[in-house]
Amino acid sequence: MEMDANPTAGKATAVQRDPVIDLVRFTCLLLVVAAHCMMVSPVLHKDGTVTTVNVLMEQGWFTPVAWGLMIVPLFFVLGGVTGLQSWRRLKALGGTGFDFAQVRLLRLVRPAMALLAIMWGGLWIALLLGVHPQVIQLMTAGAAMPLWFLAAYLTAQLSIPLMARFHERAPLQTFAALVALIITVDSLRGAIPVLAFANMIFLWCAVQHLGFLMADGFFEHRSRTWLVGAIVSSNLLLGVVTGVAVYPGNMVVNLNPPNFCLLLLGISQAATLQLLHPGLRAIAGFRWIQAVIAVAGRHSMTIYLWHLPLLVGMSGLLLLTNVPKPSAGTAEWWWARIPVFFAVVALLVPVVWLLGRLENRPTAASHARGPLRSAVVTAGVVVLVPVADAALNGLTLALLGGGAACFALAVLLLGRVPTPVVQPPLREDAEVSVERLRTLPEPDLRANLET
Repeated sequence: MEMDANPTAGKATAVQRDPVIDLVRFTCLLLVVAAHCMMVSPVLHKDGTVTTVNVLMEQGWFTPVAWGLMIVPLFFVLGGVTGLQSWRRLKALGGTGFDFAQVRLLRLVRPAMALLAIMWGGLWIALLLGVHPQVIQLMTAGAAMPLWFLAAYLTAQLSIPLMARFHERAPLQTFAALVALIITVDSLRGAIPVLAFANMIFLWCAVQHLGFLMADGFFEHRSRTWLVGAIVSSNLLLGVVTGVAVYPGNMVVNLNPPNFCLLLLGISQAATLQLLHPGLRAIAGFRWIQAVIAVAGRHSMTIYLWHLPLLVGMSGLLLLTNVPKPSAGTAEWWWARIPVFFAVVALLVPVVWLLGRLENRPTAASHARGPLRSAVVTAGVVVLVPVADAALNGLTLALLGGGAACFALAVLLLGRVPTPVVQPPLREDAEVSVERLRTLPEPDLRANLET
């Protein structure tokens, strides 16, 4: 029996954790860390300034490889699957869209707040100790690279209650409308360049919507032939639009601001994920893999936010030592990426141990009341304004401190997570009672149902 693409609105159903979601997210996170280790290559000059070379982007072979390994759309597909499940579970327990936004903001903003505050303090100390201002700005700009993703991902996640309502009424029509908006923006971006950033919303919401369809079994109930056809067709169309120079062939260039190419990659990746699902489920069944993924999954945002600043900081400190530094792009430099990767992983361990708790599921006290709707809206604006500024215009030391202050204000505004009272269904042979239920999953559920 084939599942309808339109889910039953408001239906409270038990959702089993899919270990494949955890496994794929963990693998994507490793790829991101590895890719950044192959990009950063600072050079210290005699006048105290530092320049960097993005070695990976200068390689001729990277353009076709990036086509296959650009996994950012897959992050949003996975976010759509887990986000829709979380929203439906919260809604079934009496939660509202503002409750959902509050939890999402807290879980993403708290670890980012720590990063911005610590970086701001550390860089100011370095500046006072005599480090060249150009070096400080270079390190500050490096921290902005993860922030564009935070802005895009947070915006898409906050849209879930609204987009889920459209999805429940007309799933395929909603997706088609988003595609039309994406193409319209891309068509006008030459005349109005700033309009291209509107696809930070339309594009990622459309890719996230693929996750909605996946969560409701749309891809699961397609045949293998259909899935292969979707993969081949999306990549052929991608080849056409890049081959005739409508879009650049380098997917990293297409990433910010995003364009139609990323949607085609998202379709291909969603279909590929479904096609490989049985094999991936078998791999995810190994206990040692589950143990590693359980730890990494609970702290994925901390790992994502901190890996690049740690890499930049470590690379900067190595410039001041006598450790041999092979020239960028040489065979010795490429072999050196292996110890660099493991060094970053080693540095992440104490960071996760010290700061990972900020990413933990927000707790709900029995008498906690949620903040006013105006407080949630204000917190969202306070967070998105500095993040969007950094993503569009680059991060400065002043904006770094201002962003940390804004994030701290947002955490104060959001307060504690509410626990609404839910009236259970009445039975003729049962006593009338009111249970106070949690709006969040039990602590033993994995991160892919909570984030």
